[in-house]
Amino acid sequence: MGDSFCPECKRATEVVFDHSAGDTVCSECGLVLEAHSIDETSEWRTFANKSGDNDPVRVGGPSNPLLADGGLSTVISRPNGGSGDYLSSSLGRWQNRGSNPDRSLIQAFKAIATMSDRLGLVATIKDRANEIYKKVEDQKPLRGRNQDAILAACLYIACRQEDKPRTVKEICSVANGATKKEIGRAKEYIVKQLEVEMGQSMEMGTIHAGDFLRRFCSHLGMSNQAVKAAHEAVQKSEELDIRRSPISIAAAIIYMITQLSEDKKLLKDVSLATGVAEGTIRNSYKDLYPHAARLIPSWYAKEEDLKNLCSP
Repeated sequence: MGDSFCPECKRATEVVFDHSAGDTVCSECGLVLEAHSIDETSEWRTFANKSGDNDPVRVGGPSNPLLADGGLSTVISRPNGGSGDYLSSSLGRWQNRGSNPDRSLIQAFKAIATMSDRLGLVATIKDRANEIYKKVEDQKPLRGRNQDAILAACLYIACRQEDKPRTVKEICSVANGATKKEIGRAKEYIVKQLEVEMGQSMEMGTIHAGDFLRRFCSHLGMSNQAVKAAHEAVQKSEELDIRRSPISIAAAIIYMITQLSEDKKLLKDVSLATGVAEGTIRNSYKDLYPHAARLIPSWYAKEEDLKNLCSP
């Protein structure tokens, strides 16, 4: 609000600025004194915590507390995406000479972000993986170790801690050549280092068969009813003493459910969708088969259908 001369009222009156329309309106007669005006002031929005620097200007990228400079340093890029003039220019040479202590961290964070995007993981998991990598690197240098395996292991641990676990095979598929064995060793090394730092055992989160079920069912294109029945069967399986891995149990239950539906799936297809070997699924199926009547919901399959269920 402010005062301005109104030609209709023939005097200075109080005016109101309509931000949505960009109009300046006389508060007494309603005359639009100025239309479609442009607001040249800052938006004055900030999402940072209150600190000594209260300037809420929205410019630049978000700060990264894991980097020494907050991730706000200047990087001289190649002109127009080219590479010829960059290295020969004086600015390019000075950029290369400058020692950036966070260069290895930035590269590692980019690699973690790439793997997270390929797996469709949320930002909280990516941030947790960055934190884990930063802690391990600060405690002990990682030279001489397989960097791809270390990054993949950080992502695997982050998924477990955020209750969104992924199988080692899924992590391995985006790990730039790191094998399951290398990722497993890297995971043990990271857990050991973090436990030394914390002085206590590290909480990794418990894996349940239901954590993988919906994703596996989606890969197979199962119907909503079949997915719901598989979910109920997985919940009931936790009451049984089946000494198999949660991934194997999920795969075996999916195979069992599909055998009772019109759209039957081959064991080979279930193996490809879940990443579990056919022999492992078959053995888990043998353990679950005696409990089929208890596991399969009555609304999904009748007792006669269960009798026709193929024996292992």
